[in-house]
Amino acid sequence: MSTTPRVVTAVQDGFVQRTKNWIGAAFFLLIRKSPKLLELHRNEKAWTLFRVALGCFGAALVLLPLALWSGYFTALFGLALFVLSILLPPAELESETDRKARELGAQTVVSGGEYKLPNQEPRSVQLFVSPSQIWAMDKYFEPLVVMTTADIRSLRVEPAHEECVLHVWWGDRKAEFVYRGVFAERFARLAEESLRQASDVVKASILSRSARA
Repeated sequence: MSTTPRVVTAVQDGFVQRTKNWIGAAFFLLIRKSPKLLELHRNEKAWTLFRVALGCFGAALVLLPLALWSGYFTALFGLALFVLSILLPPAELESETDRKARELGAQTVVSGGEYKLPNQEPRSVQLFVSPSQIWAMDKYFEPLVVMTTADIRSLRVEPAHEECVLHVWWGDRKAEFVYRGVFAERFARLAEESLRQASDVVKASILSRSARA
């Protein structure tokens, strides 16, 4: 029996998954910079209405120009909007990540790329940033590394071929977080900025208390 159909399906499925991942990453970066869009994303009715409106507008841009004039460019743009409305993630009222962040007292949660423990495969992690500690947790919320925020000495983002590495030094230890994909450097810079801000705030607070004493 020929296996060609299954190979083609696997390739198509892989392309769809990569497209969804790409759009998801772009959307994550967008809502990080737009609090109003984040609020909209957390309102289920408003978010559903937004996706429906986006899809209808995209469909209109596809059909109307083709019916009235040869506006192929506009039709392609409309098709892109229609596909985007389908691929956008559903509304997120409160995720397990939100609950874990509240439990830990983390004020910020950012992507940590991949972190590798000795003699283990790399695992995707999220960085839960609080004024006291920073946790790198896998998808099961198992902490792979815990850093004391006040002990962070240095941060550096190092772009490499098709990936980007965030180096973190705290105390006498070091951790490396590897980001891959189209937005690798953007995610690494975002994590660096979040960790640096948390560290600076804690150190400033310590200096202020010392000065008053």
